[in-house]
Amino acid sequence: MAGALLATIVVGLLGTAAPAPGGRDGDSVSYPKGPDGEAVNDSFYFVHKVLTGDGTLTVPLRSLTGVADTGTGKTAPGAQPWAKTGIIVKESLTQGSPYAAVMATGGHGVRMQYNYTHDTAGPPGKVTQEFPRWLRLVRSGDSLTGYASTDGSHWTKVGHAKLPGLARTVQAGLFATSPEAKQDTVAGTGFSPAVATGTFGRPGLTGGWSQSAWNGTQVGGDAGTSGSYTNTTEGGFTQTDSGGFTVTGAGDIAPVVGGPVMGVGFSVENFLVGTFAGLVVMIAVSTVFITGEYRHGLLRMTMTATPLRGRVLGAKGLVAGGVAFAIGLAAAAITLPLGERSARGRGFLVFPITSATEARVVAGTGLLCAATAVLALGAGALLRRSSTAVALVIASIVLPFLLATSGILPPGVSQWLLRATPAAGFAIQQTLPQYAQVLSVYEPSTGYYPLAPWVGLAVLGGYAALAFGLAMVRLRGRDV
Repeated sequence: MAGALLATIVVGLLGTAAPAPGGRDGDSVSYPKGPDGEAVNDSFYFVHKVLTGDGTLTVPLRSLTGVADTGTGKTAPGAQPWAKTGIIVKESLTQGSPYAAVMATGGHGVRMQYNYTHDTAGPPGKVTQEFPRWLRLVRSGDSLTGYASTDGSHWTKVGHAKLPGLARTVQAGLFATSPEAKQDTVAGTGFSPAVATGTFGRPGLTGGWSQSAWNGTQVGGDAGTSGSYTNTTEGGFTQTDSGGFTVTGAGDIAPVVGGPVMGVGFSVENFLVGTFAGLVVMIAVSTVFITGEYRHGLLRMTMTATPLRGRVLGAKGLVAGGVAFAIGLAAAAITLPLGERSARGRGFLVFPITSATEARVVAGTGLLCAATAVLALGAGALLRRSSTAVALVIASIVLPFLLATSGILPPGVSQWLLRATPAAGFAIQQTLPQYAQVLSVYEPSTGYYPLAPWVGLAVLGGYAALAFGLAMVRLRGRDV
């Protein structure tokens, strides 16, 4: 079992020991963090002025258009589905600061979003010259309410946001942004840069607005992990003689979901990749813990000393599972801080998680190891042959995990393996969030499991309980 501990730590650290991209070795880099500590993308073009206290911003949106790079050296017109343009109240120009916005999107209608993770659907439909949309955002203290209208007279409430502690003086105005666009290229399906342009009529203002002119600012020097243009000259605005605006921007205002798997950083579970190596050792040890007694004829002596056969197997299960839990717990507790420190020291980003999530991953790794050890013990008691039992358990846990996460199988097959086999237990280590309002590749090859963490562990636990129960029946019903 000491070998299992060593294998988990060494393979995990070596598997994340690549040099940082772009020669960033030793640079201090980090994701912008939202109000709740989550990693965020916060990059957009902002036409704004100061709002002090309460106020209302109303504006007609005449159109939302966009341009996407097809990946073949050409561009294609059309706003991608989560391109956004509309009105926003933001505490400051600092990335990650609190905000609330009501907007039109390229393919998901009007939305109200706030503080990066919250999304409320409004009226459906695209905004065009023939079918414009009026947007309104009302601030009252730390409460903001978004509205939409098709004629500027009859309004529909889209959503409401409460931003505790919102500063009295904020920045508010018009914005445009577009995350990467999914395109089919010669090399296959991928993501490529995109920009969005919103055409607005003259804004209507009430409340404590500054009398100064509108200012244009590129919030964020790049597009974060959205994959859009990093050149800030892509964003900008023009003002018409009638007081309207045309605003162009790229990037995204949303939580990060794909950054750790896009070559710029790591998620916590990346440092635990060595768990599969440790499990191979644990499977062998746990299996031999029972088959060794069959091979040497010692089990008969054990049963003579302790005639209650179920108690013997139960005791072995407690020992194997308990030691495996301790090994998994220690391996995760050692590997995570070492891996994070090493990655940051080489200039990599590390996906931030809460203390509760980290505790779940550490404890979950111990439970993953314990359930695997009990499954291996049960298989050994059933088959009574070390090589056969070890091969079977490895083929049911480690092999599906490696095949599913390597990307060599179709996504549907990979997801099925991580639902239906004991490899589902690896989901307990997942920390990457999945959001409906963020375009990404949510597949096992990019770190996303089809089952929730505790559900996946329950699948593995079910297999372990079944194998152990069958072993108990066989041990009681046959001569040793």
